[in-house]
Amino acid sequence: MKAIWKREMQGYFFTPVGYVFPGVFLTVASVLFYMEILSQRSGDLPSFVSEMSYLWMLLSPVLTMRLLAEERQKKTDQLLLTSPVSLPGIVIGKYLAAVTMLLIVSALTLLYVLIVAIYGTVYPGELAVNYLGFILQGCAFVALDLFLSSCAATPVTAAVLAFGANFLLWILDLLETAVRAEWISAALKFMSLYSRNEPFMMGQLSFAGIFFDLSFIVIFLALAVFRMDRRRVGR
Repeated sequence: MKAIWKREMQGYFFTPVGYVFPGVFLTVASVLFYMEILSQRSGDLPSFVSEMSYLWMLLSPVLTMRLLAEERQKKTDQLLLTSPVSLPGIVIGKYLAAVTMLLIVSALTLLYVLIVAIYGTVYPGELAVNYLGFILQGCAFVALDLFLSSCAATPVTAAVLAFGANFLLWILDLLETAVRAEWISAALKFMSLYSRNEPFMMGQLSFAGIFFDLSFIVIFLALAVFRMDRRRVGR
């Protein structure tokens, strides 16, 4: 698993992905920081972190599109599947590489927090909870998009599938308030990554939210392992 993680990390920084992803993320985050904080002379970091969380929906496909789909495109998947590393080890190694990139970008966004801390007041406890929800939501999107990469034949197809699925989750979140049937609204709210993230953005540590995000991650990683196992046996 460590070898897979190391290989994928090298792959990120030997390809444009390792620079495009943080570059685009931080560029858009900087625009949000200017609009939400600087232009309004505000210190409302929870709102800023909440706005940044929508970037996972848009950019996590960039992190995951090549992880498994590229192996299939280059016909190296069978070599990988017959390696001494177990299927869970392969999937987890690739997943942890994507999460490492996610954590690096999340750490870089602390520069915005430093700017606010210099000129205003930062509440460390509240901010830690905000960032916990922010990171867990990103990890959940990465797990979903990694599974979709295992289903795709090319990285481009994987990116399109992942963006479509992420966008659908956002649409379902909007439908939650639009549908009149209470049971449908409750079901949509239960499945929503965005609704689960709301307590964190309000500074409330939600163990139910943590459990949901971790369960979401485990389910989609397990599905990715299952998909690779089916491919190994030729189905």
